[in-house]
Amino acid sequence: MNGDSSYTPAKVWVWDSENGGEFANINRPIAGPTHDQILPIGKHPLQLYSLATPNGVKVTVMLEELLLLGFEGAEYDAHLIRIKEGQQFGSDFVDINPNSKIPALMDRSAEKPVRVFESGSILLYLAEKFNVLIPENPVIRAECMSWLFWQMGSAPYLGGGFGHFYAYAPYKMEYPIDRFTMEVKRQLDVLDRHLADNRYFCGDEYSIADIAIWPWYGTLMFNTLYEAGEFLNVSSYKNLTRWAEEIKERPAVQRGRMVNRTWGEPEEQLHERHDASDFDTRTQDKLEPE
Repeated sequence: MNGDSSYTPAKVWVWDSENGGEFANINRPIAGPTHDQILPIGKHPLQLYSLATPNGVKVTVMLEELLLLGFEGAEYDAHLIRIKEGQQFGSDFVDINPNSKIPALMDRSAEKPVRVFESGSILLYLAEKFNVLIPENPVIRAECMSWLFWQMGSAPYLGGGFGHFYAYAPYKMEYPIDRFTMEVKRQLDVLDRHLADNRYFCGDEYSIADIAIWPWYGTLMFNTLYEAGEFLNVSSYKNLTRWAEEIKERPAVQRGRMVNRTWGEPEEQLHERHDASDFDTRTQDKLEPE
């Protein structure tokens, strides 16, 4: 490995707003809103403000699963937040999520609205609210919680670490790519070994653990974006591939992946979702231009 020892950290770090690759315009070392912005409120109890990144897909898949299970109270409006335009720094959004990350949920079903942020927290909140997709057996429930929190703690390596240096950094750097690739490969092996003896992450029971893990690690198995799958040799993880393909075929997963999606083929996009019929009435001319 080639080493470059020319960089010496300063005694006190100073923010260089231009040094951030593709997302330099929205990354900053301070919190709080940058502008006033009133968020729309739809007609349903659950108001979601999101984008179809892996963390956003977790929640829309969960909501679509709840609706297919017959829970009318899970009807929701999904409002698009364009993170590259900095809409997550608007005042209303920051009031819901002070960390300025999608997804953010407002539950207006009670007299006092409830804000919920962090995708894993939203999954757990909805599972407990509707008492479904979370194991009742305390032993299996503990397993579910372990995998849910594993995903929340591990995915930043995949997205913030490997994804950034492999695809989004202003130039290729061997050491960080090699370091984060090693960690991602270890995580994939963790999942593959567990799925060798389990249909889902909690045995035979599909749960919020699967819903949390699939948008990050499942889609990697057939996502050709930036050739990362080939680079990671994801096809060698046979058990993970089997699980990923099975989850991919679920109707709620197919619907949830489309919501708040603004890239890819037009038929894969539903920029905003306000009613179940939106999936049936989509036409290309209804898609907002980028």
